[in-house]
Amino acid sequence: MSSGHDRLRFALLDASHGDENTRRNFRRELDADLAEYDVTERERPPDFDFDGVVVTGSRSSVYWDREWIRPLLEYVAEADERGLPILGVCYGHQVLASALGGRVEAMGEYEIGYSEIERTAPDDLFEGIPESFVAFTSHSDAVTELPPDAELLAENEYGVHAFRRGDAWGVQFHPEYDRETAEAITREKDFSEERIRSVLDEITAENYDAACRTKRLFANFTGYVRRARPDPVR
Repeated sequence: MSSGHDRLRFALLDASHGDENTRRNFRRELDADLAEYDVTERERPPDFDFDGVVVTGSRSSVYWDREWIRPLLEYVAEADERGLPILGVCYGHQVLASALGGRVEAMGEYEIGYSEIERTAPDDLFEGIPESFVAFTSHSDAVTELPPDAELLAENEYGVHAFRRGDAWGVQFHPEYDRETAEAITREKDFSEERIRSVLDEITAENYDAACRTKRLFANFTGYVRRARPDPVR
C-alpha cells in the first residue's frame, strides 16, 4: 500500500466503455483521490502503489474473449495477492469473482430496476445498512460459484449480490447510481417499450431515497481502507 500521504488514493478501473455517468458517480461517492484507467482501451495502472482498487460496471461479460479482459483479471488477482483492498461493482464484482477462482455465468434473464436484497452475514462493508435493503440492479450475468474461502454477504432470488474474501468485496448491485444514471441505463436496453416503461416508472424519489441508504458502503469501504493501511511516514 502507498503511504506518506493522508488522503487515500485508489485505482479506478473503468470498464464502462466510456459511459459518461460512471466516473461522475464514483468521483462523487468515493472520498479518495482516483487514478482513473479506461481498461476497455487497455489502459492499466503501471504498478500497485495505491491504497485500494475499485472496478466499475460494464456492458461486457467477463467470460468474453476480448483482449482487455484477461489483463484486467490478472491485475485484480495480483492486487489481491499483494493485499490491496478491492471493491468490485456489478461487472467489477464478476471480475473479482473470476480473478479469485469463482465462476460467472449468463443468467438467461435480466434483472433491472430497484430490487430488494437480503444480507446474509454481518460485515464491515454493510455496517449501518438494513438487513433487507433496496438497490438499483442491471445485469444478465451472475456469480454462480463463489471463490474459494469467500463468504456470501447478500443475495436475492436472482442469486449472489455480495461476497467478501479477505480485503476484497464484490457487490452485484449499483450503489453508485443516481436517478439520471438509472434512467439512462434503462432507456438504452433492448427491451420492449412496456418493460422499459415499467422500470422507468419505478425510478421514483421514494425508491431512490431507499437506495441511497446503500451508498453508505462506500464510506464503509474507505473507512476500512484507512484503518488497514500503514501509518503515513512522517
